[in-house]
Amino acid sequence: MTPEQIADLKAALPHVKGRLVENAPMARLSWFRTGGNADLLFEPADEDDLLHVLRRLPAGVPITVIGVGSNLLVRDGGIEGIVIRLGRGFGEICARGNIVSAGAGAMDVHVAKAAAQNGLAGLEFLVGVPGTIGGAVRMNAGAYGREIKDVLKHAHAVDRFGHVEELKPEDFQFSYRHAALAEDMIILKAAFVAEQGDPEEIRARMQEIASARAESQPLGTRTGGSTFKNPEGGHAWELVDAAGCRGLRVGDAEVSAKHCNFLINHGEASAADIEELGETVRSRVKEHCGVELEWEIRRIGRHAEGEQE
Repeated sequence: MTPEQIADLKAALPHVKGRLVENAPMARLSWFRTGGNADLLFEPADEDDLLHVLRRLPAGVPITVIGVGSNLLVRDGGIEGIVIRLGRGFGEICARGNIVSAGAGAMDVHVAKAAAQNGLAGLEFLVGVPGTIGGAVRMNAGAYGREIKDVLKHAHAVDRFGHVEELKPEDFQFSYRHAALAEDMIILKAAFVAEQGDPEEIRARMQEIASARAESQPLGTRTGGSTFKNPEGGHAWELVDAAGCRGLRVGDAEVSAKHCNFLINHGEASAADIEELGETVRSRVKEHCGVELEWEIRRIGRHAEGEQE
């Protein structure tokens, strides 16, 4: 969109309680800390604020929804249309009986801790999932033997026109790291079924998962979580390692030497560097063992002018 079109779109939208920013830098909102600007960034204050805008947004404007940017690569050309970032206004967590409810902006780890504080077991695996509940539901996130599909009771979602509906697990047609959810549907909140457990055992399991992550993954770096989905019957990192890609670099982007299903930005890597590195890894794995790895990291936005798609 041109600067004039962006300004006209912003002017056409109603007054919002949250933030509405033109040409918003996206690098600060991605764990990779790289990428271009969003034409327009909307951070709604709450659900009503979001519905207020969706019901007035022109039909042809592209919508992109993000959380904390933990599993996200924003391309260098930025993002067309409006980016909706669900944050604090969608972070409520509540435990009643054996049901734990959470807004789409709630951090997965906080949901796990809330369950533990209420003596509820079954959600410990969320300690090993970086990001927020909205993204976790949309991609059927999982770790350490469990997935969202194993615990989801129902979710509420809204389409781009502001129509809200309740979705049951079967509506998602969950598969490995995938949910059959229309692109224009935005998760608002979800409820999960837990079970009564011993608080000490729950906390011990969470600590076990957290320790395993710290020992095996490059935490504290500019990374985007697991880069590739595990192929059926195997582990992506093993294939990457076998193909000789551990420590491989493109500029400041590197395949982690600690866990080679992670890509790292050492400071100055562009999104193009990171994506090129990932595609190089995919090519080498395909050549070495015939397996075509699928990206797990969500790559969004436009390539910079002159970049090859």
